Amino acid sequence: STQGPPPPAAPRGRPGCLLVPARTKTAVALLYDEESENAYDVRLKLTKEVLTIQKQDVVCVGGSHQGRNHRTVTLRRQAVGGLGLSIKGGSEHNVPVVISKIFKDQAADQTGMLFVGDAVLQVNGINVENATHEEVVHLLRNAGDEVTITVEYLREAPAFLKLPLGSPGPSSDHSSGASSPLFDSGLHLNGNSSNTAPSSPSSPIAKDPRYEKRWLDTLSVPLSMARISRYKAGAEKLRWNAFEVLALDGVSSGILRFYTAQEGADWLRAVSANIRELTLQNMKMANKCCSPSNQVVHMGWVNEKLQGADSSQTFRPKFLALKGPSFYVFSTPPVSTFDWVRAERTYHLCEVLFKVHKFWLTEDCWLQANLYLGLQDFDFEDQRPYCFSVVASHGKSHVFNVELGSELAVWEKSFQRATFMEVQRTGSRTYMCSWQGEVLCFTVDFALGFTCFESKTKNVLWRFKFSQLKGSSDDGKTRVKLLFQNLDTKQIETKELEFQDLTAVLHCIHSFIAAKVASVDPGFMDSQSLARKYMFSS
Repeated sequence: STQGPPPPAAPRGRPGCLLVPARTKTAVALLYDEESENAYDVRLKLTKEVLTIQKQDVVCVGGSHQGRNHRTVTLRRQAVGGLGLSIKGGSEHNVPVVISKIFKDQAADQTGMLFVGDAVLQVNGINVENATHEEVVHLLRNAGDEVTITVEYLREAPAFLKLPLGSPGPSSDHSSGASSPLFDSGLHLNGNSSNTAPSSPSSPIAKDPRYEKRWLDTLSVPLSMARISRYKAGAEKLRWNAFEVLALDGVSSGILRFYTAQEGADWLRAVSANIRELTLQNMKMANKCCSPSNQVVHMGWVNEKLQGADSSQTFRPKFLALKGPSFYVFSTPPVSTFDWVRAERTYHLCEVLFKVHKFWLTEDCWLQANLYLGLQDFDFEDQRPYCFSVVASHGKSHVFNVELGSELAVWEKSFQRATFMEVQRTGSRTYMCSWQGEVLCFTVDFALGFTCFESKTKNVLWRFKFSQLKGSSDDGKTRVKLLFQNLDTKQIETKELEFQDLTAVLHCIHSFIAAKVASVDPGFMDSQSLARKYMFSS
């Protein structure tokens, strides 16, 4: 069930910010245990701030409780329907024998004390906790017309031992007389024993305890600063229709698996949207303590590819932030003003280059939308989708991955916005350079364009507007050639300079050109691509 307004219609063209509004949801899913490879029925409750994991249990709602979690129930075998239940499991498969089906209005159902998922502990006082499936079937078939069984609800019974919640029971036809521990043994138990005298139906006595099966809260995962992972830890294996939510304090939801790809995608986007909404609230709180020139533009969890990693492409979680003039890389989120100084890496926004790794098929717009929404996945041959790079000074590169294409779109637009704001705040940046042994200064100015002047005398050697830059080339080390068009002669003039950190200078030029284009046409979304055209056309 979903509450709240539906998400707005997607805009035409390339998807932008596609995170759906915060919402509440409730659904039944599976909690998967990677060690045992078993899955257990759970119910998920999503609110704006918490993801709650519920498990079913049988609770006493009236009468005299017997103590502990055991229930002892006496069944009277009926002429039609027998005990009125089916069982699965057995010690030969390292699983308990559980009740997998209770037939309506028959003996087991009439007691009101037995439930699907109950583990059978005793039959007429005989312990069967370590018994095989056939042994329990034999005991129940030959226990006489009155059978006393002791049960305990198994909260973490593997899902294959129980029928899917809300589904009708399958028709049983065990005419061969054989039974399997992973299939219902029903007719073996529901037929009359050797004593064929009919018995009165089982019915609860007034003083008998009354039980109900209910969903009980077992774990709450706070969503503030939480992260989502669709990949198995330490491996590049994508969990299909499944993900894990990890809270800031280390609490994990466990691996939540869904019955359909659509349901898994819906839950992934809903949880992501609520995390994003809480992150925005945290940003607003942080910005109250920051000056207007040092505001947080965007922050959130990503996965960083380990440098030098082999084909296994190991990733590790990182928390990124765009704040004021800087791009921060953290191992854990900053939760106080003092935490911002403990970033693993800090880069000046004007001197980094953001690049989205393109992977979608341009001729299929519906496929693009599905990929961006997370509704469809490709086999990327161990390469994660939704990746972007941040290239910093001296050519140092970081490769990051996010869980949804909508998150990738938000990061791209946030980098553009943060860079644009920083360029407008600073106005210009000056770098020391040299040519033919002479020390020079090179300035990139938002209003004036490019200026080169002597370091000592401040004498201007040359000046060009951004629009006059027609191309560039460099040696990949320290030297760059900038190609400008003279406005009077229309001839191309080449200016060659040498910098200590050439990468930072080129990225700065790129940032200023992108900001200049965006200032002329705020609706032009791909100003960075146009900036690359100016700079790298050669």
